[in-house]
Amino acid sequence: MDEKSNKLLLALVMLFLFAVIVLQYVCPGTECQLLRLQAFSSPVPDPYRSEDESSARFVPRYNFTRGDLLRKVDFDIKGDDLIVFLHIQKTGGTTFGRHLVRNIQLEQPCECRVGQKKCTCHRPGKRETWLFSRFSTGWSCGLHADWTELTSCVPSVVDGKRDARLRPSRWRIFQILDAARNFHYITILRDPVSRYLSEWRHVQRGATWKASLHVCDGRPPTSEELPSCYTGDDWSGCPLKEFMDCPYNLANNRQVRMLSDLTLVGCYNLSVMPEKQRNKVLLESAKSNLKHMAFFGLTEFQRKTQYLFEKTFNMNFISPFTQYNTTRASSVEINKEIQKRIEGLNFLDMELYSYAKDLFLQRYQFMRQKEHQEARRKRQEQRKFLKGRLLQTHFQSQGQGQSQNPNQNQSQNPNPNANQNLTQNLMQNLTQSLSQKENRESPKQNSGKEQNDNTSNGTNDYIGSVEKWR
Repeated sequence: MDEKSNKLLLALVMLFLFAVIVLQYVCPGTECQLLRLQAFSSPVPDPYRSEDESSARFVPRYNFTRGDLLRKVDFDIKGDDLIVFLHIQKTGGTTFGRHLVRNIQLEQPCECRVGQKKCTCHRPGKRETWLFSRFSTGWSCGLHADWTELTSCVPSVVDGKRDARLRPSRWRIFQILDAARNFHYITILRDPVSRYLSEWRHVQRGATWKASLHVCDGRPPTSEELPSCYTGDDWSGCPLKEFMDCPYNLANNRQVRMLSDLTLVGCYNLSVMPEKQRNKVLLESAKSNLKHMAFFGLTEFQRKTQYLFEKTFNMNFISPFTQYNTTRASSVEINKEIQKRIEGLNFLDMELYSYAKDLFLQRYQFMRQKEHQEARRKRQEQRKFLKGRLLQTHFQSQGQGQSQNPNQNQSQNPNPNANQNLTQNLMQNLTQSLSQKENRESPKQNSGKEQNDNTSNGTNDYIGSVEKWR
């Protein structure tokens, strides 16, 4: 009995070694590394799935076009393109800003020295910055400059710095080239209630943002247009009720105000149009500007924010983003009545955030589906390559054998279909693991009609699935 078991084990080992030799002969080098490792690989958990403890699928509220969902910026870091970070208070912008200067894989990384707040972020081979942010250029357009300020200030600031370095004879050439420069605006948004409570706690500790300019239409607001909520140097120690009671508090609907074009409503002059009309114009302007920005992220979705930024700008971060669910705002205990009042004070921000979250998650799902389709297309191409390589190798070996001794080959192989059956079996075994992995990754997509692998059909499938979720 032991002798039979040993023989059987020896036969299995010999069969395994024979299969390895055949595989090495058919697919040498690194061409089949993926195929060899798939049998031993286990499914990797999706790091983006339960980031906010919500379901992977959601029901979209808004219909967005393919152009709204597909964000792919041809960012020329060696040319004149510039990323402009619009930093809204208490949205996690400081953390994201540090990622931009310390955590991106670049040909020429930013130089950040200990004890200095600003880093030097030069283009490769140039002494010019590719990033306009707090940690690279400082508050060049004012402390926490908004959309209205940045869009009118950034071009003149960048041109002014270049003008100081250029000789007069080269200034005309620079003006011509400047027309091709692209300003890619980005920002981070946050849940309005959490952001409002975080700003209140920050003000309690003495923050004022007095240095903010609030320039609109060429001038800052007057004291009558923008009264102060407190007397003295700061508003430190103020209770939450007092913070909410001030009708001039810029914390109310701050995200809408900072993302909209204030010139459309007469800047800070509230007498230009009725309040209801003003609110509508501000909200629609903020939505439009946000949608057409090169990129925006959400504080509550750190890993998805990282993923979309990398896909948008084709720039990879060195270390993954960390999701912090415990903040100063989360430590504030409020009842439902206070929460409803905060939501009422920030009703424009609440609607903007709902819109932004819907667009953000649809963009994420669209980009992930597009990525899966591309991976599936590459696997299909690899299977075709393996089949062709196997057939080529088989026919070459068969032809060599026949040319050496055609009579002997004919007598030893009376059945000509045997080689063909063996070839088919080898091809099935070689591609079986790839097919099984593809079915495991997209069971829902493979259960229905086969999807096309081009980008256009992928978009149609995504829009169709949106209608189905709806």
